[in-house]
Amino acid sequence: MQFEPSVMPPRDVYHWMTRLINPRPIAWVSSISNQGIPNLAPYSFFNGVGSTPPTLLFCPANRRDGSPKDTLANIQQVGEFVVNIVTLPLAEAMHKTASELDPEIDEFDFASLEKRDSSKVKVPRVAAALAAFECEVMQIHSLASGPGAANIVVGRIVAFHVSDSLLNDDGQFNSQSLNTIGRMGDLDYSTTDVRFSI
Repeated sequence: MQFEPSVMPPRDVYHWMTRLINPRPIAWVSSISNQGIPNLAPYSFFNGVGSTPPTLLFCPANRRDGSPKDTLANIQQVGEFVVNIVTLPLAEAMHKTASELDPEIDEFDFASLEKRDSSKVKVPRVAAALAAFECEVMQIHSLASGPGAANIVVGRIVAFHVSDSLLNDDGQFNSQSLNTIGRMGDLDYSTTDVRFSI
């Protein structure tokens, strides 16, 4: 079977990409509007870019009416955001923040999540997240316009937050202690608790 994206509805292209590119790490992005209203939403087109400079990217798509989602609108206005790392205990709250809400609604409150102040940016982070990256915007690329159009946000990491619970007695990172979740296709997720080395 072969598909040609150029003749497919965009929603079908999205479904096939997200079913086949998996597991995808989840950027649980917090942002804030010019009016000071926090926003929190997950994005699974996300990854690190490089360490010099320390950068990451995520890709928020436009709404069905072609307008930018609150996350992108906030980042365009303020120029800062935080990527909170999603672990299994936070999965349900993360999923709840994927809801389309009015810009005046604080998703932290909506999902009953405690905020924590960041150190370098004015955007709050998820207090319960075991790790987070504070970021300043480097570049925003709109790859198209209209409904569902992709936008690439590249952020420079200006601060890391890592819970002491992720460190061993020698102060080194213990990868077994960070049980992140990944996005599969449709409504499915995976965990990273089964690991192996080659």
